[in-house]
Amino acid sequence: MGHPFEIEQEAVVDATPEQVWEAISTGPGLSSWFLGRYEIEPREGGTATLEFGGFTDVATVTTWDPPNRLVTRGEPGPDGAFHHFDYTVDRREGGRTGVRWLHSGMLGDDWEAEYEGMSEGDPMYFRKLLEYVTYFPGRYATPVDAFGPNVPGDKDAAMAVFRRGLGLGDDVAEGDRVHLSPEGLPPIDGVVDEVSASFLGVRTDDALYRFIRGYEGTVMVGHHLFGDGVDGERAVADWSDWLSKQFGS
Repeated sequence: MGHPFEIEQEAVVDATPEQVWEAISTGPGLSSWFLGRYEIEPREGGTATLEFGGFTDVATVTTWDPPNRLVTRGEPGPDGAFHHFDYTVDRREGGRTGVRWLHSGMLGDDWEAEYEGMSEGDPMYFRKLLEYVTYFPGRYATPVDAFGPNVPGDKDAAMAVFRRGLGLGDDVAEGDRVHLSPEGLPPIDGVVDEVSASFLGVRTDDALYRFIRGYEGTVMVGHHLFGDGVDGERAVADWSDWLSKQFGS
């Protein structure tokens, strides 16, 4: 039996409403911080399409009020599950902008595990949105979603494998300057911007990196690369190989 849910996030960011609107209401903008690749028709009644990991999700734009409010409602699945995203943007003093994210809808039979995952994942993606409009305004990224094996057991063990594979200690913390050394890939120098039970994030001058242990146990990366001439297919293949080597598949 399904279960209704609601997750709300709110913050004030050093960006204009127009910059935030670009990030939440366009395919290139959404694809630069959220999961997967997006396309969105810029009108009420338009279609918003997400492609992620071989899965396609289609939603309808139910409110289109630039640059103030955007609402999309997903099509229900066979089990009645759907997702509803409501963004409110308001201008603040000093060139700042208030952003409110309301994610609601209905979850399926495995709703408890999915809700637990979203309760951690939604805040991570919301912070990623804020970082995008703060550090990469006007730039578009190549999303790199690469998947490794399903890793049974606790999250701590999987995240420890990520840290070892990147050359990091177990005491790594948000704000640390780090040098990542993933085998077979170029080194990465940046600052740690996310540390939680299922996520490790690093921001560089040209990328937002995310190392993830999904709520179902699958390990993956969800990177956004802002450099010129990025070969997305090659990056996915390289990071997929890296995940397989680290997690023994």
